Amino acid sequence: MATFPDHHAPGSPAAGAPVPGSPVLVVGAGPVGLTAARELARRGVPVRLVDAAPGPAPTSRAVAVHPRTLETFDQMGVARGVLASGRHNKAFTMYAAGRRLVRLQADYAAMPTRFPYTVVIEQTRTEELLREACAEFGVRPEWGVRLTGLTQDAHGVRARLVHADGTVEEYRTPWLVGCDGGHSAVRKQLALPLLGESSETWQLADAPVTMDLPPDTIYWAHADGHALMMVPYLREGHWRLLDTAPGPNAADETPAEAAARFSAKLSAGLGREVRVGEPSWTSVFTFQQRMVPTMNDGRVFVAGDAAHVHSPASGQGMNTGIQEAYNLAWKLAMVVHGQAGRALLDTYSQERVPVGRALLGSTGRATFLVQFKNTLAPVMLPLVFAVVRRVPALRRRIQRKVLGGMSGLLRHYAESPLTTPGEPPLPPAGSRAAAVAAALPEGPCARALYAELRDVRWSLLYVPDGGTADRTAAKAAGAGEWLSVRAIGAAPGQRAAAGAVPLPDPGGHLRAALGTAAGGWVLVRPDGYLAAGGTRLTDRRLERALSVLGPVPLHRSSGGSPAVPDTVVSTTRVMEGSR
Repeated sequence: MATFPDHHAPGSPAAGAPVPGSPVLVVGAGPVGLTAARELARRGVPVRLVDAAPGPAPTSRAVAVHPRTLETFDQMGVARGVLASGRHNKAFTMYAAGRRLVRLQADYAAMPTRFPYTVVIEQTRTEELLREACAEFGVRPEWGVRLTGLTQDAHGVRARLVHADGTVEEYRTPWLVGCDGGHSAVRKQLALPLLGESSETWQLADAPVTMDLPPDTIYWAHADGHALMMVPYLREGHWRLLDTAPGPNAADETPAEAAARFSAKLSAGLGREVRVGEPSWTSVFTFQQRMVPTMNDGRVFVAGDAAHVHSPASGQGMNTGIQEAYNLAWKLAMVVHGQAGRALLDTYSQERVPVGRALLGSTGRATFLVQFKNTLAPVMLPLVFAVVRRVPALRRRIQRKVLGGMSGLLRHYAESPLTTPGEPPLPPAGSRAAAVAAALPEGPCARALYAELRDVRWSLLYVPDGGTADRTAAKAAGAGEWLSVRAIGAAPGQRAAAGAVPLPDPGGHLRAALGTAAGGWVLVRPDGYLAAGGTRLTDRRLERALSVLGPVPLHRSSGGSPAVPDTVVSTTRVMEGSR
C-alpha cells in the first residue's frame, strides 16, 4: 500500500485524532459511486464524493439497466425517472446473412419481477438522475479532484487528493470507497491484482439509423464471419451500435467512414438497406476479463469496474457495480451508526466476489455468442435456430437462460454468512423479496410490501399468533431504529405485538406466498434479500439470524444510534511544491 508524508496545518487535529461525524470518502462519481454516495447519505452517513474528471462524462458506455437494477432503483426511490427516460426492451432478434433466424421474447415467468424488461437508457442520463438523487441529501460531486495516494491505520484512512488548481489535500476519513473505474487509483494504491486476461477489440458507436425494421427489439446480425448488434434508444431513429470486428484502422476513421462501414455491414447482416448517419460518438477499445480476489482491505473498499472489468456483451458492468454499491452502503451505514460490528463488512467481499466470478463466466459465454466467429456459422446458425423455432419448450428454456443471466434476477445469497436456511415451503433464504411482492395481486398488500422494501432498515415480517411470536416481535420492535417490525394481516381476534406496524394482507395472499401461518416469519435485509424465516418466530431463532450483526441485537435498547468511537477526520491543504 502506498504511503506519503504527514502534512497538517498548525492548530488542526493531528493525524489519527478522532473527529466525530466525519464524511466517508467515495472516489468516483459515475453510476457506482453515485449509488454508494446516495445510499450512505439516505442512511444518515456524511459523504464526500470526488472525481478526477473535470465534469460529468459526455458519452455513454453502458446503455442497459436490467430488471434487478430496476428493482434496486425502486428501493432507492429513483426508478421513476429511469423508466421515463429509456426504451423498455422485451425482445432479442437474430439475423444471419440477411435471414431472420429467431426472435426471442422476454419470458420472466420463472423469475417474477415488477420490471419484466430491460430499459435502454444512456449512461449519461442515468448518472444525471443519480446526481439529482444525491443532491436531495446535500451530496454533490467535487470534480477535478484526483486521488494520488492513501494509507490507513486502526482509526481511519488518509487520502492524498490533488485538486485541479494543483492544491494538495491530505484528507482523513473513517472509510473510503473506490468506485473509480477500470483504471482505479484506489485499487492500485491497495495493490489489489486484477486476475484474468485481455480479450477482444470491439467498437461502440451512437448514430442515427434509417431502415425498415421496428425499434422494438435488440438486433444481432451476423455476416462475413463476425457479428454486430443494434440497441434502440428512446429517441426515435437513434441506436447504439456494436461491431465485434471493427478492423485495425477503425480508430482512425472519420465519422463519415465509420458510418459507411456500419451501413455496409448491417445491410449484409440484416438483408435490407441500412443507412447509418455520422456517429455522434465512437470508441474502439480492447476489453478485458479480470477481477480482484477480494473487494476490501481494512477500511477501504472497491466496487464496480474498480473490482472487475469484462466484456460489454451482456451489459452487466454498470448493473453489477450498482448492486455492489447498494450492498456495501447499508452494511457500512450500520457499522458507522454503531448498529453492527465490523464483521458485517466482511460479508461484502464474501457475497460479491462469487458474483463477480460468475459474471466473468457468463460474460465470457455472452462474448462468444455475440461475436460468433465460427466459419461454419452461415450453415450452422439457420439449422440450429430452425430447431429453436419449432420446439417451444427449447425456445422457452433458451429465453429464460439468457434472461436469467442478464437480468440479475436469479442471483442470490444462499451461501452468505447473513443467510440462515429457512423451512419449506418458505421462499428460499437468500432470494429476492421483490419476487414475492411481484407474485401478489395488485392491491394494498403488494403496495405495502414494495413500500417496505424502500425502507432503509431490516424488516421482520411475522404473522401474529397471540403467543410466542408476538412476544419476540415486541422485543424486536424495541431493539433499535435499524429494524422495522410488520405484523402481516392479523386474523380476527388477534392483535399485533406492541411496536409492530400492521401490514395489510386481505385475502391472505402474502401469507400464502410466504408459505406461512400464525407465528410464521421472514427477515428481509435492507437490500431486499430474504435472510431467514420459519414457521414459528422465537427469540432464539431470530437472534441466530441476526448474530452476524454482533452482540445479540434484541438486547439493545431502543433510541438513537450510538456514535462510532473511531470515526476520524483531518483535512489540510498545502500548495504543491511548498512541502
